[in-house]
Amino acid sequence: MLLGAVLVLLLLGGAAPASAHAALRGSDPEDGSVVEAAPRHLTLTFTESVGLLDDSFRIYGPDNRRVHPGEPQRADGASDTARTDLPGGLADGTYTVAWRVVSADSHPVSGAFTFSIGEPSPTPPEAPADHAEHPVTTSLYDTGRYLAYIAAALLVGTAAFAALCRPPDPAPLRAPLLTGWWTLLTATTALLVLRAPYENGASPATALDPSAFPGTLTGRPGLALLARLALLLAAALLAPLVRRRTPRTRLAAGTALAVALALTWAAAEHASAGIQVPLAMTSSVLHLLATACWLGGLTALLLTLHRAATPPPVTTVTRFSRLASVSVTVLVVTGVYQSWRGLGSWSALTGTPYGRTLTVKLAAALFLLPAAAFSRRWTALLARPAAAEERVPEPVGAPGPPPEPEPGPKTPQADGPDDRRRRALRRSVLAEALVAVVVLLVTTVLTGTLPARAQAEAARTPEPQVAGLPGAEAFTIPYDAGTPDGRGTVQLTMDPGRVGENGLQAVVLGPRGALTSVPELRVSFTLREKDVGPIDAGLTDRGGYWATNDLTLPLEGTWTMRLTVRVSEVDQVSEVRQVEITR
Repeated sequence: MLLGAVLVLLLLGGAAPASAHAALRGSDPEDGSVVEAAPRHLTLTFTESVGLLDDSFRIYGPDNRRVHPGEPQRADGASDTARTDLPGGLADGTYTVAWRVVSADSHPVSGAFTFSIGEPSPTPPEAPADHAEHPVTTSLYDTGRYLAYIAAALLVGTAAFAALCRPPDPAPLRAPLLTGWWTLLTATTALLVLRAPYENGASPATALDPSAFPGTLTGRPGLALLARLALLLAAALLAPLVRRRTPRTRLAAGTALAVALALTWAAAEHASAGIQVPLAMTSSVLHLLATACWLGGLTALLLTLHRAATPPPVTTVTRFSRLASVSVTVLVVTGVYQSWRGLGSWSALTGTPYGRTLTVKLAAALFLLPAAAFSRRWTALLARPAAAEERVPEPVGAPGPPPEPEPGPKTPQADGPDDRRRRALRRSVLAEALVAVVVLLVTTVLTGTLPARAQAEAARTPEPQVAGLPGAEAFTIPYDAGTPDGRGTVQLTMDPGRVGENGLQAVVLGPRGALTSVPELRVSFTLREKDVGPIDAGLTDRGGYWATNDLTLPLEGTWTMRLTVRVSEVDQVSEVRQVEITR
């Protein structure tokens, strides 16, 4: 029931937009500026280091035609910059620059601005729609992140409980160990596959495009995910060998693996950007490990109390109580530092989304204290010798043999003090675990929220005006699939949908709404009033979708778009739509 509730919360809350954590500090040429001569380079400067994409720059000229710049690169090797070479012979007028980069903490960020050469164009470009992210891709990616956090806490916390608390019956811990490992492996693989469409703001259908993997696997977030996969696979291969070693060797190997896993998060999250990066990454690793030892250990203790063949001895519970105390101390120290680093000021605690989310996390953590206090109280009572409490004073006089019991029916034996205390401990640990899941859920939301310090720094920079890209055109065209099931659809997107060079992407869906493959897909455009065309778009199969970036429509007017879908080797169907193309 608990896991089901968490998944419902994740799926319902996963569609919220992710915050981008790098802000544009400035550009050269500046936004809205007019320069006398065409610049040789276009340079962007950000508030933190960023990763570059193959399509980090999209530039449109005064005639709405696409300008093809050079490869994205750094300006003088600075990691917080993005630069591209501009072609020579640029005409006078207003140019629109749309940019997209990946923040140091793995979140994509995009924007647009304009500059003019000579003099501004008579008609200023329209403001574009925000295509910074695809809602389905973002929802799936965020869900994978949440599951990875929960699985890591379960895996590391259960292993820590087994190694440090040493329960005599470890059988109940096998299930959470395997569940944590498999869930973390699956979530990490899904995040790696979804990384390219997440960075590019594309549909999940493009996730298996082979051309997108090289760029993904060489960026910091992709390398961190690859390292996490390698660590999980290495752990599975080495576990049988380590199991036969001494307890000290097993503890050292498990600690090294846990620290390495935590580093894969710290290297691609908030700690990797901003001020005091080495100290912040160390704090982040300790915070993650303390969270896992406490919350994952709670789950392990709860399973041991409920499912062990024999009740765990007092020493096992006492050891976990000490482990939890150390974990809470580490959480307080690292949490205070990370809060100061992320907030920057007291006013940000209530005046920013990051501060308000942090307040919710702190409030949820406060609810843990009474449950933890009750758990420690029952643990302390269990540690007392029960015999001392049950000792009955003997009568004064010479001791004699105890009286023989009178015959009669046997009465059921009452629970001893230890049984009652174990039941009370189970209830308090269960309450602690329920609140801990809420804390972990809020923590994952916090990692996707723009830190208040970065938000304040971005606010001090000139805010670029979002102007520039002509809006994209989208079409959904039904077609006869040639099967008893009925009709399928083709979803077409034309960017920018204006005179000049355009990009065209198409996804083919079957009668039941699922992605389907077809032998051939053709799109052509004809402007009958000017006797132009047909112009073939030249779509190519990109592995799950069809696309081209070389469609040029030279004139404005009402164009006839003909879509031809080859549904089999011998059958094809065609559909016609009218498309308005303007300047």
